[in-house]
Amino acid sequence: MAVLPVNDSASFDDDGCPKRTGTFWTASAHIITAVIGSGVLSLAWAIAQLGWIAGPSVMILFAFIGYYTSCLLADCYRSGDPVNGKRNPTYMHAVRSLLGETHMVACGIMQYINLIGITIGYTIASSISMMAIKRSNCFHSSGGKNPCHISSNPFMLSFGIVEIILSQIPNFDQIWWLSIVAAIMSFTYSSIGLTLGIAKVAESGSFKGTLSGITVGTVTQSEKIWRSFQALGDIAFASSFAIVLIEVQDTIRSPPSETKTMKKAAGFSITLTTIFYMLCGCMGYAAFGNTAPGNLLTGFGFYNPFWLLDIANVSIVVHLVGAYQVFSQPVYAFVEKKVVQTWPDTPFFTKEYKLSLFSSRSSYNVNLFRLVWRTLFVCFTTIVAMLLPFFNDIVGFIGALQFWPMTVYFPVQMYVVQKKVPKWSVKWICVQTMSMGCLLISLAAAVGSISGIMLDLKVYKPFKTMY
Repeated sequence: MAVLPVNDSASFDDDGCPKRTGTFWTASAHIITAVIGSGVLSLAWAIAQLGWIAGPSVMILFAFIGYYTSCLLADCYRSGDPVNGKRNPTYMHAVRSLLGETHMVACGIMQYINLIGITIGYTIASSISMMAIKRSNCFHSSGGKNPCHISSNPFMLSFGIVEIILSQIPNFDQIWWLSIVAAIMSFTYSSIGLTLGIAKVAESGSFKGTLSGITVGTVTQSEKIWRSFQALGDIAFASSFAIVLIEVQDTIRSPPSETKTMKKAAGFSITLTTIFYMLCGCMGYAAFGNTAPGNLLTGFGFYNPFWLLDIANVSIVVHLVGAYQVFSQPVYAFVEKKVVQTWPDTPFFTKEYKLSLFSSRSSYNVNLFRLVWRTLFVCFTTIVAMLLPFFNDIVGFIGALQFWPMTVYFPVQMYVVQKKVPKWSVKWICVQTMSMGCLLISLAAAVGSISGIMLDLKVYKPFKTMY
């Protein structure tokens, strides 16, 4: 694509792309949609493994690390000059520009594996919420006499069908409305979870839980260790969005500079989500103590009021529908760009067909490759989710896998190069020490989650998991 001069057209930005229209609010909506996901519902369980001291402390620590490294990453959106330098529209572009080709390949592999893993995790989480609606109504109608065991497969298929339709939205910039709806839904179900937790504490008249979390005796010593490690992964997953930060930043209009707007959006969103996380996680733990369920709203810690649970779980599903698109759009864009570059003269990959909707004035552009490829992607993630429906362990493993490389290592290394931070200076030592500490946390969380998945597999039958 030829790069247009800066003032050649009011319709184009300095890189020749159509004018970006994103604002502080749309960027915040994208971040909140990415951050407040299904992970918030596992926080009470995570705090139960760590206790009243370590649990909240780890949450605050991860929030601080997430904000600090997101600011480092935002500084790398433009190479060189922060206002007029060359744009890096994706995470991989930024890594290649600042760290070179080898790092870019490693980053690309990790980023896209993580993005695909997150979409699988969201498919699992949405089916659990849909099943919770079905089961809560079943419990209510039977007076609690029917165990109401059901399969998750039909619900995963339903979620997949909706995602196939929404996946045809061409690019990230056009799903801003979906992110805003999803962000509203995330606050809805988080608020309901918080309210029910407060009500349960008020009912019992006391705060449950212990300073050190679940005790040895209730579980074995090794289980205590593995669960604590897994809890670290759950919290990491719940507070990470660096994996799509550059892609979100690339939707923001300027002036003011994209970096300035992004840092404000990151600070606002992380502060808001951390407050919600502390409230939801801590109140959930206060309500249930060391027996807190792995998924606060769907673990049947609450049976009544069942209609309020239904509203919360519908909100979760709607939120996850939007969040799935936020994390899958970078995958779509990467593959489609590569295909067009490889076969630029093949109509199947490049030609857009106009499809009239409702009237001749309303039309939609359909690309055959986009239709086929995105449909196949959603089918793949749905089938894998049906094969591995282990919510807590999958969430912990994804969090561990992405936290250090994507949230800490690459942002730190790129910032050091971008700002020319002298080796062995105080700042260099501080950021590298933080990076090494986060690597140890990621490794521990990965080991804990793998241990949990191995235990799940011992009693697992493909496509026959019942809840």
